[in-house]
Amino acid sequence: MGAASLVSLLSSDPVLFSRQLIWYAAALVVILAGSRLDWHFIINEPVFRKGLYWFSILLLVFVNFQAETVRGVKSWISLGGFDFQPVELAKLSLILTLAGFFSRRYVAAWLGKNIALSFFYAALPAALVAIQPDFGSAVVVIAIWGGFLLTSGVNKKRLFVGFLISILIIVFLWVSFLRPYQQERILGFLNPNADPLGINYNVVQSKIAIGSAGFWGKGFGAGSQTQLGFLPEAETDFLFAAFVEEWGIFGGLVVIASFLTVLYRVIKIGVMAGNNDSKFIALGLALTLATQFFINVGSNLGILPVTGINFPFLSYGGSSILTLSILVSIIQKIKIESY
Repeated sequence: MGAASLVSLLSSDPVLFSRQLIWYAAALVVILAGSRLDWHFIINEPVFRKGLYWFSILLLVFVNFQAETVRGVKSWISLGGFDFQPVELAKLSLILTLAGFFSRRYVAAWLGKNIALSFFYAALPAALVAIQPDFGSAVVVIAIWGGFLLTSGVNKKRLFVGFLISILIIVFLWVSFLRPYQQERILGFLNPNADPLGINYNVVQSKIAIGSAGFWGKGFGAGSQTQLGFLPEAETDFLFAAFVEEWGIFGGLVVIASFLTVLYRVIKIGVMAGNNDSKFIALGLALTLATQFFINVGSNLGILPVTGINFPFLSYGGSSILTLSILVSIIQKIKIESY
Protein backbone atom coordinates (compact mmCIF):
# COMPACT_ATOMS: atom_id res chain seq x y z
CA MET A 1 0.00 0.00 0.00
CA GLY A 2 2.87 2.35 0.78
CA ALA A 3 4.37 1.75 -2.65
CA ALA A 4 1.00 2.49 -4.28
CA SER A 5 0.73 5.75 -2.34
CA LEU A 6 4.24 6.86 -3.32
CA VAL A 7 3.71 5.99 -6.99
CA SER A 8 0.48 8.00 -7.13
CA LEU A 9 1.98 10.99 -5.32
CA LEU A 10 5.07 10.93 -7.54
CA SER A 11 2.75 11.04 -10.53
CA SER A 12 0.59 13.91 -9.26
CA ASP A 13 2.70 15.93 -6.78
CA PRO A 14 6.47 15.31 -6.34
CA VAL A 15 6.58 17.58 -3.28
CA LEU A 16 3.99 15.52 -1.43
CA PHE A 17 5.82 12.41 -2.63
CA SER A 18 8.94 13.56 -0.78
CA ARG A 19 7.00 14.33 2.37
CA GLN A 20 5.14 11.02 2.28
CA LEU A 21 8.45 9.20 1.83
CA ILE A 22 9.66 10.83 5.05
CA TRP A 23 6.46 9.77 6.85
CA TYR A 24 6.89 6.17 5.71
CA ALA A 25 10.52 6.18 6.84
CA ALA A 26 9.45 7.52 10.24
CA ALA A 27 6.68 4.90 10.43
CA LEU A 28 9.17 2.14 9.68
CA VAL A 29 11.41 3.36 12.51
CA VAL A 30 8.42 3.49 14.87
CA ILE A 31 7.35 -0.06 14.00
CA LEU A 32 10.85 -1.57 14.22
CA ALA A 33 11.77 0.25 17.42
CA GLY A 34 8.33 -0.05 19.01
CA SER A 35 8.14 -3.80 18.44
CA ARG A 36 11.16 -4.14 20.72
CA LEU A 37 9.76 -2.03 23.54
CA ASP A 38 7.97 -3.39 26.58
CA TRP A 39 4.46 -2.02 26.03
CA HIS A 40 3.09 -3.48 29.26
CA PHE A 41 3.28 -0.07 30.88
CA ILE A 42 0.48 0.87 28.47
CA ILE A 43 -1.41 -2.40 28.36
CA ASN A 44 -1.40 -3.02 32.11
CA GLU A 45 -1.36 0.51 33.55
CA PRO A 46 -4.81 2.16 33.70
CA VAL A 47 -3.25 5.44 34.89
CA PHE A 48 -1.22 5.79 31.70
CA ARG A 49 -4.14 4.87 29.44
CA LYS A 50 -6.48 7.33 31.14
CA GLY A 51 -3.80 10.02 31.16
CA LEU A 52 -3.29 9.63 27.41
CA TYR A 53 -7.06 9.64 26.88
CA TRP A 54 -7.62 12.90 28.75
CA PHE A 55 -4.59 14.48 27.10
CA SER A 56 -6.13 13.72 23.69
CA ILE A 57 -9.42 15.26 24.88
CA LEU A 58 -7.60 18.45 25.90
CA LEU A 59 -5.98 18.61 22.46
CA LEU A 60 -9.40 18.29 20.80
CA VAL A 61 -10.75 21.10 23.00
CA PHE A 62 -7.73 23.23 22.11
CA VAL A 63 -8.28 22.63 18.39
CA ASN A 64 -11.92 23.66 18.60
CA PHE A 65 -11.08 26.97 20.24
CA GLN A 66 -7.61 27.89 18.96
CA ALA A 67 -6.85 26.16 15.67
CA GLU A 68 -7.15 27.89 12.31
CA THR A 69 -10.02 26.93 10.05
CA VAL A 70 -8.81 25.08 6.95
CA ARG A 71 -11.40 24.26 4.27
CA GLY A 72 -14.16 24.93 6.77
CA VAL A 73 -12.79 22.55 9.41
CA LYS A 74 -10.74 23.03 12.59
CA SER A 75 -8.82 19.76 12.67
CA TRP A 76 -5.11 20.54 12.74
CA ILE A 77 -2.48 21.81 15.15
CA SER A 78 0.47 23.39 13.33
CA LEU A 79 3.92 23.11 14.94
CA GLY A 80 6.93 24.26 12.98
CA GLY A 81 5.46 23.37 9.61
CA PHE A 82 4.14 20.04 10.87
CA ASP A 83 0.35 19.65 10.86
CA PHE A 84 -0.99 17.17 13.37
CA GLN A 85 -4.58 15.95 13.69
CA PRO A 86 -5.44 15.32 17.37
CA VAL A 87 -8.29 13.03 16.33
CA GLU A 88 -5.68 10.43 15.34
CA LEU A 89 -4.25 10.47 18.86
CA ALA A 90 -7.82 10.32 20.18
CA LYS A 91 -8.43 7.10 18.22
CA LEU A 92 -5.25 5.58 19.62
CA SER A 93 -6.04 6.55 23.21
CA LEU A 94 -9.67 5.40 22.85
CA ILE A 95 -8.56 1.96 21.65
CA LEU A 96 -6.22 1.59 24.63
CA THR A 97 -8.87 2.86 27.05
CA LEU A 98 -11.67 0.65 25.73
CA ALA A 99 -9.33 -2.36 25.53
CA GLY A 100 -8.66 -2.04 29.24
CA PHE A 101 -12.32 -1.37 30.01
CA PHE A 102 -13.79 -4.32 28.09
CA SER A 103 -11.05 -6.78 28.99
CA ARG A 104 -12.07 -6.42 32.63
CA ARG A 105 -15.82 -6.32 32.01
CA TYR A 106 -16.08 -8.78 29.16
CA VAL A 107 -18.79 -10.91 30.74
CA ALA A 108 -20.77 -7.92 32.04
CA ALA A 109 -20.23 -5.60 29.03
CA TRP A 110 -23.98 -5.29 28.36
CA LEU A 111 -24.92 -4.14 31.85
CA GLY A 112 -26.52 -0.72 31.61
CA LYS A 113 -23.81 1.07 33.60
CA ASN A 114 -21.03 -0.50 31.54
CA ILE A 115 -22.69 0.42 28.24
CA ALA A 116 -23.18 3.98 29.46
CA LEU A 117 -19.62 4.42 30.71
CA SER A 118 -17.97 2.87 27.66
CA PHE A 119 -20.19 4.98 25.39
CA PHE A 120 -19.14 8.09 27.30
CA TYR A 121 -15.49 7.34 26.55
CA ALA A 122 -16.31 7.28 22.82
CA ALA A 123 -19.02 9.95 22.73
CA LEU A 124 -16.84 12.67 24.27
CA PRO A 125 -14.14 12.68 21.56
CA ALA A 126 -16.77 12.00 18.88
CA ALA A 127 -18.72 15.10 19.95
CA LEU A 128 -15.60 17.27 20.03
CA VAL A 129 -14.60 16.06 16.57
CA ALA A 130 -18.12 16.59 15.20
CA ILE A 131 -18.00 20.21 16.37
CA GLN A 132 -14.95 20.88 14.15
CA PRO A 133 -16.97 19.70 12.05
CA ASP A 134 -15.49 16.32 11.07
CA PHE A 135 -18.40 13.89 11.08
CA GLY A 136 -16.43 11.22 9.23
CA SER A 137 -13.92 10.87 12.07
CA ALA A 138 -16.77 10.99 14.59
CA VAL A 139 -18.35 8.01 12.83
CA VAL A 140 -15.05 6.10 13.02
CA VAL A 141 -14.76 6.80 16.76
CA ILE A 142 -18.30 5.55 17.44
CA ALA A 143 -17.70 2.52 15.19
CA ILE A 144 -14.69 1.56 17.32
CA TRP A 145 -16.88 1.60 20.43
CA GLY A 146 -19.67 -0.31 18.68
CA GLY A 147 -17.25 -2.99 17.52
CA PHE A 148 -15.89 -3.47 21.03
CA LEU A 149 -19.39 -3.79 22.44
CA LEU A 150 -20.68 -6.21 19.79
CA THR A 151 -17.70 -8.54 20.20
CA SER A 152 -18.45 -8.73 23.92
CA GLY A 153 -21.73 -10.57 23.36
CA VAL A 154 -25.16 -9.26 22.37
CA ASN A 155 -28.18 -8.39 24.47
CA LYS A 156 -30.96 -8.31 21.86
CA LYS A 157 -33.32 -6.16 23.91
CA ARG A 158 -30.73 -3.49 24.65
CA LEU A 159 -29.42 -3.68 21.09
CA PHE A 160 -32.91 -2.90 19.79
CA VAL A 161 -33.30 -0.01 22.25
CA GLY A 162 -29.89 1.28 21.20
CA PHE A 163 -30.96 1.12 17.55
CA LEU A 164 -34.04 3.25 18.28
CA ILE A 165 -31.96 5.75 20.26
CA SER A 166 -29.47 5.94 17.39
CA ILE A 167 -32.25 6.87 14.98
CA LEU A 168 -33.40 9.64 17.31
CA ILE A 169 -29.82 10.92 17.64
CA ILE A 170 -29.37 10.94 13.84
CA VAL A 171 -32.60 12.93 13.40
CA PHE A 172 -31.49 15.35 16.13
CA LEU A 173 -28.06 15.81 14.52
CA TRP A 174 -29.64 16.36 11.11
CA VAL A 175 -31.94 19.08 12.41
CA SER A 176 -29.61 20.77 14.88
CA PHE A 177 -25.97 20.23 13.94
CA LEU A 178 -25.43 19.19 10.33
CA ARG A 179 -24.48 22.15 8.18
CA PRO A 180 -26.22 22.69 4.83
CA TYR A 181 -23.28 21.41 2.78
CA GLN A 182 -23.18 18.22 4.88
CA GLN A 183 -26.90 17.68 4.39
CA GLU A 184 -26.40 18.28 0.67
CA ARG A 185 -23.68 15.60 0.56
CA ILE A 186 -26.00 13.03 2.06
CA LEU A 187 -28.89 14.06 -0.17
CA GLY A 188 -26.52 14.02 -3.15
CA PHE A 189 -25.49 10.48 -2.24
CA LEU A 190 -29.16 9.45 -2.19
CA ASN A 191 -29.65 11.11 -5.59
CA PRO A 192 -26.31 10.65 -7.43
CA ASN A 193 -27.61 12.18 -10.68
CA ALA A 194 -28.42 15.50 -9.04
CA ASP A 195 -26.05 18.50 -9.35
CA PRO A 196 -23.08 16.75 -11.07
CA LEU A 197 -21.17 20.05 -11.19
CA GLY A 198 -21.91 20.88 -7.56
CA ILE A 199 -22.36 18.67 -4.53
CA ASN A 200 -21.84 15.43 -6.50
CA TYR A 201 -18.84 16.71 -8.47
CA ASN A 202 -16.19 14.87 -6.42
CA VAL A 203 -17.96 11.52 -6.65
CA VAL A 204 -18.71 11.93 -10.35
CA GLN A 205 -15.05 12.62 -11.12
CA SER A 206 -13.95 9.70 -8.94
CA LYS A 207 -16.31 7.33 -10.75
CA ILE A 208 -15.09 8.62 -14.12
CA ALA A 209 -11.48 8.06 -13.05
CA ILE A 210 -12.16 4.49 -11.94
CA GLY A 211 -14.61 3.67 -14.72
CA SER A 212 -12.29 4.85 -17.51
CA ALA A 213 -9.23 3.00 -16.18
CA GLY A 214 -9.91 -0.40 -17.68
CA PHE A 215 -8.21 -3.49 -16.32
CA TRP A 216 -4.60 -2.31 -16.69
CA GLY A 217 -5.11 1.44 -16.31
CA LYS A 218 -3.87 4.41 -18.35
CA GLY A 219 -0.28 4.22 -17.16
CA PHE A 220 1.99 6.23 -14.90
CA GLY A 221 1.29 9.97 -15.20
CA ALA A 222 -1.38 9.40 -17.85
CA GLY A 223 -4.54 9.65 -15.74
CA SER A 224 -6.51 12.48 -17.30
CA GLN A 225 -8.83 13.12 -14.37
CA THR A 226 -5.89 13.26 -11.96
CA GLN A 227 -3.27 15.02 -14.07
CA LEU A 228 -5.65 17.68 -15.39
CA GLY A 229 -7.00 18.47 -11.95
CA PHE A 230 -10.56 17.25 -12.46
CA LEU A 231 -10.34 14.81 -9.53
CA PRO A 232 -10.34 16.79 -6.26
CA GLU A 233 -8.28 15.71 -3.25
CA ALA A 234 -6.39 13.21 -5.40
CA GLU A 235 -3.67 12.95 -2.74
CA THR A 236 -5.95 12.26 0.24
CA ASP A 237 -9.68 11.43 0.05
CA PHE A 238 -9.55 10.17 -3.55
CA LEU A 239 -6.05 8.74 -3.79
CA PHE A 240 -7.52 5.29 -4.35
CA ALA A 241 -9.41 6.56 -7.41
CA ALA A 242 -6.29 8.35 -8.67
CA PHE A 243 -4.25 5.16 -8.31
CA VAL A 244 -6.86 2.99 -10.05
CA GLU A 245 -7.09 5.46 -12.95
CA GLU A 246 -3.40 4.99 -13.75
CA TRP A 247 -2.94 1.35 -12.71
CA GLY A 248 -6.36 -0.06 -13.49
CA ILE A 249 -8.70 -2.47 -11.80
CA PHE A 250 -5.78 -4.87 -11.43
CA GLY A 251 -3.81 -2.29 -9.44
CA GLY A 252 -6.84 -1.52 -7.30
CA LEU A 253 -7.36 -5.22 -6.53
CA VAL A 254 -3.69 -5.53 -5.55
CA VAL A 255 -4.05 -2.62 -3.12
CA ILE A 256 -7.25 -4.07 -1.64
CA ALA A 257 -5.70 -7.54 -1.35
CA SER A 258 -2.66 -6.05 0.40
CA PHE A 259 -4.89 -4.19 2.82
CA LEU A 260 -7.01 -7.25 3.56
CA THR A 261 -3.82 -9.25 4.20
CA VAL A 262 -2.72 -6.69 6.81
CA LEU A 263 -6.20 -6.75 8.36
CA TYR A 264 -6.20 -10.56 8.47
CA ARG A 265 -2.79 -10.64 10.17
CA VAL A 266 -3.91 -8.12 12.81
CA ILE A 267 -7.02 -10.20 13.56
CA LYS A 268 -4.98 -13.43 13.66
CA ILE A 269 -2.51 -11.93 16.13
CA GLY A 270 -5.43 -10.80 18.29
CA VAL A 271 -6.94 -14.30 18.28
CA MET A 272 -3.60 -15.84 19.26
CA ALA A 273 -2.85 -13.25 21.98
CA GLY A 274 -2.49 -14.59 25.49
CA ASN A 275 -4.64 -12.04 27.36
CA ASN A 276 -7.80 -10.02 26.84
CA ASP A 277 -6.02 -6.66 26.86
CA SER A 278 -3.91 -7.66 23.87
CA LYS A 279 -6.89 -9.22 22.09
CA PHE A 280 -8.91 -6.01 22.42
CA ILE A 281 -6.02 -3.78 21.30
CA ALA A 282 -5.74 -5.89 18.14
CA LEU A 283 -9.52 -5.65 17.76
CA GLY A 284 -9.34 -1.86 18.06
CA LEU A 285 -6.73 -1.59 15.31
CA ALA A 286 -8.73 -3.96 13.09
CA LEU A 287 -11.92 -1.92 13.63
CA THR A 288 -10.13 1.34 12.81
CA LEU A 289 -8.56 -0.03 9.63
CA ALA A 290 -11.74 -1.75 8.44
CA THR A 291 -14.03 1.22 9.11
CA GLN A 292 -11.77 3.75 7.39
CA PHE A 293 -11.18 1.42 4.45
CA PHE A 294 -14.90 0.76 3.99
CA ILE A 295 -15.83 4.46 4.19
CA ASN A 296 -13.00 5.66 1.93
CA VAL A 297 -13.39 3.07 -0.82
CA GLY A 298 -17.17 3.32 -0.56
CA SER A 299 -17.07 7.08 -1.14
CA ASN A 300 -14.61 6.65 -4.05
CA LEU A 301 -17.04 4.22 -5.67
CA GLY A 302 -20.07 6.40 -4.91
CA ILE A 303 -21.78 3.85 -2.65
CA LEU A 304 -21.25 5.95 0.50
CA PRO A 305 -21.34 9.70 1.14
CA VAL A 306 -18.03 11.59 1.01
CA THR A 307 -16.88 12.24 4.58
CA GLY A 308 -13.17 13.03 4.21
CA ILE A 309 -11.95 9.74 5.73
CA ASN A 310 -8.56 8.61 4.44
CA PHE A 311 -7.48 5.19 3.23
CA PRO A 312 -5.23 3.78 6.01
CA PHE A 313 -1.53 3.82 5.05
CA LEU A 314 -2.42 4.87 1.48
CA SER A 315 -3.71 8.45 1.64
CA TYR A 316 -1.25 11.28 2.18
CA GLY A 317 -0.87 12.41 5.79
CA GLY A 318 1.60 11.95 8.62
CA SER A 319 -0.72 11.98 11.64
CA SER A 320 -2.62 8.88 10.58
CA ILE A 321 0.45 6.98 9.44
CA LEU A 322 2.39 7.58 12.66
CA THR A 323 -0.46 6.78 15.07
CA LEU A 324 -1.39 3.64 13.16
CA SER A 325 2.30 2.67 13.18
CA ILE A 326 2.36 2.92 16.97
CA LEU A 327 -0.56 0.51 17.14
CA VAL A 328 1.13 -1.80 14.62
CA SER A 329 4.30 -1.81 16.74
CA ILE A 330 2.24 -2.81 19.79
CA ILE A 331 0.61 -5.58 17.75
CA GLN A 332 4.04 -6.78 16.60
CA LYS A 333 5.19 -6.95 20.21
CA ILE A 334 2.07 -8.92 21.10
CA LYS A 335 2.86 -11.32 18.26
CA ILE A 336 6.43 -11.82 19.47
CA GLU A 337 5.21 -12.63 22.97
CA SER A 338 2.33 -14.88 21.85
CA TYR A 339 3.98 -17.11 19.26
